[in-house]
Amino acid sequence: MEKLLITIDGPAGAGKTTVSRALADRLGYRYIDTGALYRGVALAAQIRGVDPQDDNDLKQLCSTLDLSFVRNKEGLSLFLNGENISDRIRTPEITMLASAVSARPVVREFLLDLQKDLGREKAAVFEGRDMGTVVFPDAELKFFLEASTRTRAQRRHAEQKSKSSQTLDEVERDIQRRDHNDSTREVAPLKPAADAIVIDSTGMTVDEVVDFMVSHVGK
Repeated sequence: MEKLLITIDGPAGAGKTTVSRALADRLGYRYIDTGALYRGVALAAQIRGVDPQDDNDLKQLCSTLDLSFVRNKEGLSLFLNGENISDRIRTPEITMLASAVSARPVVREFLLDLQKDLGREKAAVFEGRDMGTVVFPDAELKFFLEASTRTRAQRRHAEQKSKSSQTLDEVERDIQRRDHNDSTREVAPLKPAADAIVIDSTGMTVDEVVDFMVSHVGK
């Protein structure tokens, strides 16, 4: 069977990570979480005290970063300059900071080449927000996964319970703010590609979503 490059875009909490991993496992493909790369830059900016609005400082920061995915017993871990940062990038603070740095052209330019390199061999599922529109406009198969704001907040709240004291309402407000930031930014705004298959996962299980995607892979 032909090796495909598959993109799954969508807003925060839509279930992209769970579905992307499951789809990649089902197909025997690599799973690439591109959002983790932006979180990695955000963490580096936080550590070094870089203003997420200062393009000059961000460009200088990016020139010193070595971001890579390493497969280990936990799955795929993100390393920053040789250190595993997978656990450190999942806090609410880094989530909002990642949204800010992802709007900066210098950061997107830095990560664009890295993402394209990761996709050259195909046989991969890329999860993100602009995979089908900007990074891989020629991908063979594109999905856009969405769900109601409340459903997404409930999912994110359940994920964060052990790491955050945020209430469900606070998580929902964060998601609404992130939706606004991601969809209104000038560079690569969050939106479905013209040829993307849009899936509303509000009332669907993970298996149902993955089964639906696999049916399109077969076509």
